[in-house]
Amino acid sequence: MGVSRGRPGYLQPPGSTRTLERTAGGGAVRRSVLPGGLRVVTEQIPGVRSASVGIWVNVGSRDEQPAVAGAAHYLEHLLFKGTARRSSAGISEEIDAVGGELNAFTAKEHTCFYAHVLDEDLPLALDLVSDVVFNAVCAERDMETERSVVLEEIAMRDDDPEDLLHEAFCEALMGDHPLGRPVLGTEQSISDMTRTALYGFYRRRYTLPRMVLAVAGNVEHATVLRLTRKALGDRLVGDRVPTVPRTGRARFPTAPRLVLNTDDTEQAHLMLGVRALDRHDERRWTLGVLNAALGGGMSSRLFQEVRERRGLAYQVYSSVASYADTGNLCVYAGCQPDRLGEVAGVVRDVLAQVAAEGLSPAEVARGKGQLRGGLVLGLEDTSSRMSRIGKGELNYGDHLTVEQTLERIEAVTEQDVAVLAKELLRRPVAGSVVGPYDHRDDLPEEVHEVIS
Repeated sequence: MGVSRGRPGYLQPPGSTRTLERTAGGGAVRRSVLPGGLRVVTEQIPGVRSASVGIWVNVGSRDEQPAVAGAAHYLEHLLFKGTARRSSAGISEEIDAVGGELNAFTAKEHTCFYAHVLDEDLPLALDLVSDVVFNAVCAERDMETERSVVLEEIAMRDDDPEDLLHEAFCEALMGDHPLGRPVLGTEQSISDMTRTALYGFYRRRYTLPRMVLAVAGNVEHATVLRLTRKALGDRLVGDRVPTVPRTGRARFPTAPRLVLNTDDTEQAHLMLGVRALDRHDERRWTLGVLNAALGGGMSSRLFQEVRERRGLAYQVYSSVASYADTGNLCVYAGCQPDRLGEVAGVVRDVLAQVAAEGLSPAEVARGKGQLRGGLVLGLEDTSSRMSRIGKGELNYGDHLTVEQTLERIEAVTEQDVAVLAKELLRRPVAGSVVGPYDHRDDLPEEVHEVIS
C-alpha cells in the first residue's frame, strides 16, 4: 500500500487528479479538482456490491445570521421537495425502486446530502443527489409545508430531554456565539423566515468551491468523473478554486455558565463540560484517548465510579466535539432527581483526580484500544467510508490512511494524556440540567459548586 503526499485539495490545480492512497486488493483513494472548484474524492473498494454518494457542503448553522437561524437545516428539508426535473414523489419513487437510501443531515459546520445504492445504480444515485442539491425549485408552497415539518421537529427535540440538554449545554458553554445556537433554529426564526431570505441563503452558500463530492464502493474514479460532468454540465466552468478549510480561533462573548430547562421528567439529566481542542490541533489523538478512558465505555473511570460502584445512574458517558476553531469535552449522566447532587459531586471528583494524576497505564491502553477498534470496525460499510473521505477533504483538504491514523493513536503516551488532562479539566466548567426544578436555586449545591 502506498500514499501520495501531494498538495492538499484546495491547492491542487483544477483539471488534475491525484492518487492519495493505494489499498490492499487493488483499491485506491483518488481526488480530482474540476473546473469551478468542485473536488471529487473516491475510494474504490473491490469486492463490495454497493456504492455511497455524498455531496458535502461547507455550510452549517454557524454560518447563519440570527434572522435566518435554522436556514441550513430548513434547506436540507426543502431541497427534497422537487427540482426542475423531478417532483418530491418522483424523487422518492426513483430511489425506492432500486432499494436505495436517499437522505441528508445538517451539522454546525457542514451539510451532507447522500445516497446508498447497489453499485449498478451509481448513475441514478449521483444524478439524484446532484439534482436535489443544484436544481431544487424551493417553491413557496413547499416552503410552507416544510415550515410545519421543521416546527414539529423542534417540538420533538424539546420533548427529548437528552436533545434538549445538549442544546442547553452548547448555550451554557458558548453563549450567543453561532456554535452555541441550535442547528434547528428557533420557533421564532423558522416562523418568520421568508422564501426570499432562505432562497438567497441557498444561492449564496451552495457554490462549487464549498463542496466535496465523495463516492465510495465498487466504483471507478473515471466513471464517477464522467457521471459528475454529465450531471453538472455547464456548472463545471470557470477558474474558481476550492475554499480553504475553516480555521481560526473562536472568541466567546461570555464565560461558561449553568443553564436550566425546567421539565417534568422522571429523571434529572446533567451535562458538564469544558472548552477543548479544535480539530486542527495535533493533540486531538490524545484527547480521543482521554475521552475513551474517561467515559467512553463500561470500563471507563466515570462508568465505574458512577454506575458500577455507586449505582447512581443507568447511563453515564463522556464525549468530544471538535470544530474548526474550538471544541468541547463533556460528561452526561441521567439519574433520579434526588441523586443529582451526589452524581455531580462524583463527576467533579473524577475530573479533579484525572486532572491531578492523569490516567493509569491500563486505562490509557484500553482507551487506545477502544479508539483503534472503533475506527476499524466503523469502516466496514461504504457509507462510513464515503463519510470519512468526504469530511477529511472538507475539513482538512487532506487524506489520512487508516494506518496513519492508527499510528497517531498508538503514539499517544501516558504523559501526553496527563498533560492534556491537567490543561483541559481545570478549565471553567459549563453545565446544563433538564429536570423537575423550577429555579436554578432549586438545584443541589454540588451542581453550583462544579460550575463556580
